[in-house]
Amino acid sequence: MLVLPVPGGGLLDWTPSGPPCPGPSGTPLSSRIAYAAAHVVADALAAEPDTVDWDTTLAFREHLWSCGLGVAEAMDTAQRGMGLDWPATRELVTRTGAAAAGRRWCAGVGTDQLPPGPATVASIVDAWREQLDLVGGAGAIPVVMASRALAAAATGPDDYHAAYGKLLSDAGGPVLLHWLGEQFDPALAGYWGHDDVRAAARELAALCTEHAGTIAGVKVSVLDAEVETEFRRTLPAGVACYTGDDFNYPELIAGDEAGHSEALLGIFDAIAPVAAAGLRRLDDGDPAGFRAALDPTVPLSREIFRAPTRHYKTGVVFLAYLNGHQRHFRMIAGQESARTITHLATLLRLADEAGALADPDLAVARMRPLLLAAGVA
Repeated sequence: MLVLPVPGGGLLDWTPSGPPCPGPSGTPLSSRIAYAAAHVVADALAAEPDTVDWDTTLAFREHLWSCGLGVAEAMDTAQRGMGLDWPATRELVTRTGAAAAGRRWCAGVGTDQLPPGPATVASIVDAWREQLDLVGGAGAIPVVMASRALAAAATGPDDYHAAYGKLLSDAGGPVLLHWLGEQFDPALAGYWGHDDVRAAARELAALCTEHAGTIAGVKVSVLDAEVETEFRRTLPAGVACYTGDDFNYPELIAGDEAGHSEALLGIFDAIAPVAAAGLRRLDDGDPAGFRAALDPTVPLSREIFRAPTRHYKTGVVFLAYLNGHQRHFRMIAGQESARTITHLATLLRLADEAGALADPDLAVARMRPLLLAAGVA
């Protein structure tokens, strides 16, 4: 329980709640590897802007673990590159590592500590290495994130192969790679040296073949199920595909006769109990039950992640607020203002239809002041 000051004086006792997870609580899933990319909670009462509420942020990770999901830490869902700076990211990884206690988690390895302006391939690799050391030392599986600096510096595919090759040659252990499409971050347009998404997929598959002993998997976030399925089939043995497709995840996780995708998804932050319940249907050999649980969440996810997709974090935090995981709807860098009130109202309706609200009455009560602030009586 947290004891929090409220404006005007006094204290407010508040305990994070949220939808219960299917039991036995915390039992890891077996049929699929599933990570929820977790958001951070802002401290709305802090004297300094963009301060993280560490207690509530870590309590949310406990919620994800209690569902049997892994935690994907310090990914773009945590507002990397959209408000969360490197010092806060470093503390986030360290704190989550201390809380993990052997539970499944991975963490993003980026280059966002580099100063603004042009960067060399060597400086980009050094930045990755610094973060790789931090993440590995904290006990997480490293996820090498797509680098805005490399996208700006690279002149073609050879620069990508050179940069990743230098990093992977002495990574010291298995890593995941992260292919984040330009829908999520326009600064990553042309990543892997190609504007065409299928050509980029071929380039990445070649890199995976070259470094198959180090790359354990690739998270694919291009919002194209056909491209991801084709890419998945080209990966060498031992390199898994993790879907980051928040539009088409049920079919990609379910898979086909040639294989399936594991999961590393931002939408699982918002629908963790529903996702966990569905994935346990797969554990029980019930793919139809899995689809029955997950398919109704797709309209909600597609609305959260609709263009401009990079603002999906607003919807994820909004659902956490509605479900009692945090006491306010405020975000780092004021990102709660990135979506309209009509969008938020639509999310409330779709979350109810998807079974993603812990307590619909609580959700409606929490929605009312937002509507009033927007001039809706």
